[in-house]
Amino acid sequence: MERVVVGLSGGVDSSVTAHLLKEQGYEVIGLFMKNWHDDSVTISNECPWLEDSNDAMIVAEKLGIPFQVVDLSAQYKERIVDYMFDEYSKGRTPNPDVLCNREIKFDVFMDIALKLGADYVATGHYCRKSEEVIDGQTVYKLLAGKDNNKDQSYFLCQLSQEQLAKALFPIGELTKPEVREIAKEVDLITAEKKDSQGLCFIGKVRLPEFLQQKLQPKAGEIVQIPADFEQYTKSTPKFENKEAELKYLSTKFSYKKEDGKVVGKHQGAHYFTKGQRKGLAVGGTKEPLFVIETDVDENIIYAGEGKNHSGLYLNVLFVSNDELHWIREDLALNSGETLKVAARIRYRQKLDKATLHKVDEGLYVAFENKQSAIQEGQFVAWYKEDELLGSGVIS
Repeated sequence: MERVVVGLSGGVDSSVTAHLLKEQGYEVIGLFMKNWHDDSVTISNECPWLEDSNDAMIVAEKLGIPFQVVDLSAQYKERIVDYMFDEYSKGRTPNPDVLCNREIKFDVFMDIALKLGADYVATGHYCRKSEEVIDGQTVYKLLAGKDNNKDQSYFLCQLSQEQLAKALFPIGELTKPEVREIAKEVDLITAEKKDSQGLCFIGKVRLPEFLQQKLQPKAGEIVQIPADFEQYTKSTPKFENKEAELKYLSTKFSYKKEDGKVVGKHQGAHYFTKGQRKGLAVGGTKEPLFVIETDVDENIIYAGEGKNHSGLYLNVLFVSNDELHWIREDLALNSGETLKVAARIRYRQKLDKATLHKVDEGLYVAFENKQSAIQEGQFVAWYKEDELLGSGVIS
């Protein structure tokens, strides 16, 4: 009998995952990952991980499977939290959930599972896996979940063939309402439990306060850039070749304080991210102001009025070679090659048509439509139909 270790998080998705695997005849072990100790930054007095681990234990008892808690907080701090602080201090915006899957669930956690003699690790992600033999090699494919509304393949965009080989996603064929229905039928305590928000596994954290622990507040100015700023309207030059054009189109706008007017103060440019509206606290404009750029060296936030402000939009982004990742290694492009794909730069976004252009230094992703708030540090992921082929960190 094959053994599967399920990451039981105390939520409905992982509870039903464990139940389905048991039904399918696997020997199932439930493990709860404890990743956070520091209660000083959680918002309320409720201690989310205690409540969650308790729910996970009750589910395991109900299903009659062994259960234990593993403490991964040291690795989580080092690989996720420290990385986040470092990225924010550079003015980049990391995605902790993508990292958590790559570094914690499918690395540290997977190692523990394999030491327990597991054949597979299963999670409650809404995505699917398939395999195909290509040139005598088994190739694993990561596919979008059946529930369009909940597809979570984006969060797994950094997985490798080795990790996918050992992964199972039992609820990927179901929709969220179906999962809740199964939980009710089996009488699981988590059937009606709300989906968790907040950082992967930390629970309810206020991001600015969380960041303020490490990143000191530093008063600076908010500068509003007018809608007719010259860089937005200048004509595009002629290019010697496609690469020169892509480089030009992926270069973000640069601002100086003199380009706009000072409209307010802030407590630290490193707390803000492109596209952000909340927290600027500047009144007196017809439409709300959005962050269009942060300058962490000069500690200036540049803002523009309205969500259609030209400063928010670009068509092309770049991923350097060392941050480029192919799940389908067999489809990786060589320099000079292109590939038509559908891509997204954030989890909740609809897929948009794009073309990949591989160059010596990395990969350009050229979208057909302008993209709002392309933010360095986030992940771009590209698909062919419903298969996620690869991803990279936006540079």
